[in-house]
Amino acid sequence: MNKKERFQAFVHHFAETKPEPQTELSYRNPYELLVAVILSAQCTDKRVNMVTPSLFKSYPAPEILAQATFDELFPFIKSISYPNNKTKHLIGMAKMLVEQFNSEVPETVEDLQKLPGVGRKTANVISSVIFNQPAMAVDTHVFRVSKRLGLVTQSAKTPLEVEKQLIRHIPEQYIGKAHHWLILHGRYVCIARNPKCAKCDLTHFCRFFSKKFARLDKSSTQKV
Repeated sequence: MNKKERFQAFVHHFAETKPEPQTELSYRNPYELLVAVILSAQCTDKRVNMVTPSLFKSYPAPEILAQATFDELFPFIKSISYPNNKTKHLIGMAKMLVEQFNSEVPETVEDLQKLPGVGRKTANVISSVIFNQPAMAVDTHVFRVSKRLGLVTQSAKTPLEVEKQLIRHIPEQYIGKAHHWLILHGRYVCIARNPKCAKCDLTHFCRFFSKKFARLDKSSTQKV
């Protein structure tokens, strides 16, 4: 199977089985999703969803969050990874939204990356989920799964390299959805350790599985 056929098989499978994938972060508006995605860096969505209800109740808008002090905000997110930095980032982000973007979450990846705590991955998530732009956010799941499936080359060493290879071959209307497909597949099936290949429907074109099967077949042959 060549690369074009591999991508076609990937898109066809998920377009049929999961046509409308959604983020697992809980949010009601662009501001809340931006806060949640900033908090989710190196932290599970489940943990983020545990702390955001009380956070959003106390800070329902960027104008209010911008007025918070470190000591006021920190207790809300202290159970999140890297709470010190994220507390500073959230306050800085809110202040910039108010002062430079009229309290509105900007639409472009370039403007989003100007906000404290917002790297390219976070910017791509917001651009894709909120504004339906063909942006591919690459986190650890996307990085791992896209390589295992053979969608990107093993020589791609950075998230940006993986991002560029994915958007080059995925039809534009599916790029945002493919981000969620890869994340969810990596979160529940193609996990980092001991991937659940027996429960996977993509093994017919998965390079990781074909190599694993070849190793097992070789091992069993040697024992005979």
